[in-house]
Amino acid sequence: AASDAAVVLILLVSCGVMPESPRWLVAKGRNEEGREILQRIYPAGFNVEPVLQDIEESIDRDSAAENGVGWSVIFHPSPAFRRMLLAGCGTAVAQQFCGIDGIQYYLLDLIEESGIESDEKQSLVLVLLGMIKLIFIVVGGKLFDKRGRRPLLFASQLGMSGSLVIVGVALLIHSGLSTGATITGLALYLAFFSIGMGPGAWLIPSEVF
Repeated sequence: AASDAAVVLILLVSCGVMPESPRWLVAKGRNEEGREILQRIYPAGFNVEPVLQDIEESIDRDSAAENGVGWSVIFHPSPAFRRMLLAGCGTAVAQQFCGIDGIQYYLLDLIEESGIESDEKQSLVLVLLGMIKLIFIVVGGKLFDKRGRRPLLFASQLGMSGSLVIVGVALLIHSGLSTGATITGLALYLAFFSIGMGPGAWLIPSEVF
């Protein structure tokens, strides 16, 4: 609790000294304030006028795109844009349907249900599963550029499906192997999620749109 309070206190103090975004200031018509912030960010003597001009042009382009396209592109998309919507939005929806939120929210309950009752062992398993997820996120980041998006997404979904079958059967049978099988299934699930659906659901929509 003390550490959480310290983080909140640091954030509150930071809010008092953190400058506004130059882009937000320019978007609100406060160009002079935006220029001052840019001068504080860049080295002394640096000409910030080209940077400020780029921000203004970027805001104008975004505004023109928003006003020029409208909702018709969503409700009456062209075949090309329909495929973009399916790929971008479908990937984000698929990440939510794969069950990651349920697994993470009830991870401790699943570990306890597997037969591990000691608080120390439960904490150790949580740390182990967290490390596996972190390691495979790094692996996934490397593989996305080497193997491509589509193969990794399919491999991720197939792997997660198989992993959930292992977890479900292990919890249903309650045999002497249930504990090991459940933890193995959870580890495989998090690993397969981290190499595909985890980073892919954020990467692909940003590339599509």
